[in-house]
Amino acid sequence: METIILAVVIAVVVLGALGGLIVGTRRRKSLPPPPPKAPDITAPPAEPHVGEEAETPRDEPRRTIEEVDLPGGPPVAVEEPPVPTVEAPEIEIPEPTAGRLVRLRTRLSRSQNALGKGLLTLLSREHLDDDTWEEIEDTLLTADVGVQPTQELVESLRERVKVLGTRTPEELRGLLREELLKLVGTDVDRTVKTEPADRKPGIVMVVGVNGTGKTTTTGKLARVLVADGRSVVLGAADTFRAAAADQLQTWGERVGAYTVRGPEGGDPASVAFDSVKEGKEMGVDVVLIDTAGRLHTKTGLMDELGKVKRVVEKHAPLDEVLLVLDATTGQNGLVQARVFAEVVDITGIVLTKLDGTAKGGIVVAVQRELGVPVKLIGLGEGADDLAPFEPEAFVDALIGD
Repeated sequence: METIILAVVIAVVVLGALGGLIVGTRRRKSLPPPPPKAPDITAPPAEPHVGEEAETPRDEPRRTIEEVDLPGGPPVAVEEPPVPTVEAPEIEIPEPTAGRLVRLRTRLSRSQNALGKGLLTLLSREHLDDDTWEEIEDTLLTADVGVQPTQELVESLRERVKVLGTRTPEELRGLLREELLKLVGTDVDRTVKTEPADRKPGIVMVVGVNGTGKTTTTGKLARVLVADGRSVVLGAADTFRAAAADQLQTWGERVGAYTVRGPEGGDPASVAFDSVKEGKEMGVDVVLIDTAGRLHTKTGLMDELGKVKRVVEKHAPLDEVLLVLDATTGQNGLVQARVFAEVVDITGIVLTKLDGTAKGGIVVAVQRELGVPVKLIGLGEGADDLAPFEPEAFVDALIGD
């Protein structure tokens, strides 16, 4: 009996142990795997540094804003650099125009009296045969006097020399002076019209081909007018040449004249219109309008010049249209003059570069071609080398003393 009880107890213990083992195995299978351990990350090597940065950084003590000692007293004012001031250009006082050509006579005679001396030398020959008269004609033609005026002058000289007989140098000089004055003309009004009786301002338009000195002449004419006590506004209607407006404005600033200008490549007629408008509002005496240097072979550009004239005349009629010609161009200058006269009514001629050529006869030729007088001549590069044309002083310079 005891043996049976012992066997039952052992069986129960064995069954209990097996049951516990089975339950433990199931629990172990249902538990999730433990999280993986984070790997150890090694910091990358620091970038190399140079100089003070190569040292190992150290923890330095830091202070709060309350611990920092602020400087006492009022705040220090920071001195700003002075703003540079642009000084206005000094206004020049041009020399008076009265007798200006007489004062410049020496300069003119140095380059021009080759014509007069050549004629006097030929006329002083003992025998004036046909060959001599042909040489006289050639001398006049070379000086750009023109065919018709040359023939008239030679014919008149031949008759007077024949009547005179014996010819002293003084008589020949007087004879030649009289005949040249007839050709040049002494009874023509050469005043530049800038003072209309019924209104202000007077309006002058300056035209001409590129390279004749047109913009420079406009600036010099402003000096002539200021020297005579006139106030002037300049209109920079040459919008096709980048430097033209700047150049004209510089001329104006020298004598205190205001310059009206527009955008580069803008409408020249608009600038001309605004120039006259400004002149009226400012109450000045004269408005000078510088136009673009039109090539006389460009029909469209010449038509635009006519447009400028028409737009200006919406304010008032033009008092002067001055054509600037280069005295050295000879017959080319006459062609230019002819074409310009067809587009605008030329009222006067300005001859430039008379200081570097012996072709003073262009004065006669261009007056014959256009039927208008030479009113101004340029004798050099100086600011006051533009002079009113005086026939007597001019002829005296041609034939010398």
